[in-house]
Amino acid sequence: MSAEVADRLVGFVAALRAHGLRVGTGETVDAAEAAAALGFADRGLLREGLAATLLHSTDQRRVFDTVFDLYFPHGVGAPQGEPGDRDDLRDRLAAALAAGDETMLARLAIEAVDGLGGYGSSPGADGWSSYQTLERLRPQTLLARVRDDIRARGGDVGFTDRLLEDEIRRRIEAFRARVAGEARRRVAERRGRDEIARRAVAPTADRVDFLYAGKDRLAELRRTVQPLARKLATRMAARRRRASRGTIDLRRTLRGSLSTGGVPMRPVLRRRRPARPELVLLCDVSGSVSGFSDFTMLLVQALHDQFSKVRVFAFVNRIDEVTGLLEHGAADPEGLGARIRAEANLTGYHGSSDYGVALGEFGQRYGAAVGPRTTVFVLGDARTNMSDPNLAALRQIAEQARHVHWLNPEPRSLWGTGDSAAPEYAQSVAMHECRNAHQLGALVGRLLPV
Repeated sequence: MSAEVADRLVGFVAALRAHGLRVGTGETVDAAEAAAALGFADRGLLREGLAATLLHSTDQRRVFDTVFDLYFPHGVGAPQGEPGDRDDLRDRLAAALAAGDETMLARLAIEAVDGLGGYGSSPGADGWSSYQTLERLRPQTLLARVRDDIRARGGDVGFTDRLLEDEIRRRIEAFRARVAGEARRRVAERRGRDEIARRAVAPTADRVDFLYAGKDRLAELRRTVQPLARKLATRMAARRRRASRGTIDLRRTLRGSLSTGGVPMRPVLRRRRPARPELVLLCDVSGSVSGFSDFTMLLVQALHDQFSKVRVFAFVNRIDEVTGLLEHGAADPEGLGARIRAEANLTGYHGSSDYGVALGEFGQRYGAAVGPRTTVFVLGDARTNMSDPNLAALRQIAEQARHVHWLNPEPRSLWGTGDSAAPEYAQSVAMHECRNAHQLGALVGRLLPV
């Protein structure tokens, strides 16, 4: 393997690590051996060989494929020759979509970026844009035309109208992804692969900020709840086994050492009989915070066997218990948030979040839910809409509980800005930045009691 190829493979692995993929030295060596054995003539074979040696789960594949296209592109530079006009390009694209011709679609993606995606005129400012390419080409408007073409050819055997249109949409989305990849490749040639890999590659679902995740990423996140819960449950069980051993009973150990001349050869441990702890969640389900709260509620529900009791309360400016709704919502995680907001009494005379009122109402109505064995998690951004934060109510909860932890999905740099009361609340309870599922899993594994 040449030094240039080795450097490229090392940069590729570094980019994967920067996006949270765990790639160790052993996997890197395996990838180098796979690349040497497979060669670079068949790019698809190389892709699968590197994926087999570097990836640990299927949810990492999206990041892998995007970064692979930057470090091992289809080609270098722009294609030679003049691209056809827009209408001719659309005609050929419609024909390729109807035929399902992957080779032609790949060529058309390159041609489309070359002819429609360029911008700028100065050497340092010019580049290529997939957004501009797709806006000018508008492949999504070809659906009806492609459908009619397939039917005219008799190629819709076995497809209902709905299935046929879904298949055409899949082909169009795949073409759009090819265009995006080609634009990234050209920009990477100009600005450097490492920078584009760092800035222009969408992170894995567990690294996406809860506050900015769209519906598709939130749906992808919900699918990770059960695997994450199993991992955390195993970790908690191990901690519980270690904790049950107890600490050294110094008095009994020294008494037992009399038979060995005062040398404590056999430490005696205090026997522990730990009871499973109780858990209470107070969840802000307003606005963009709702995705964070929904995911955390589902995760805790999946871990409910680890606790003697779990109670969940949701609020906007009124608070209501939703433990029963959560048990049913586990079977329908997509509709959990909508069901909670529809069936629980969460708002009063306005629809904005009010932490002060919600915390005060929790103390009055549900104060008995918190006791010396209870760990309380508050989920929310601590933005009070300029209302009274009611610090006394939070201090009262902290005095009753064994532990209180506040998980805040906003970056720490925004705490205290605008209407955020995070610094004031943080004086009474431990507040933790929790922006994505990766951070949440680490915090839950570390903070949950045993």
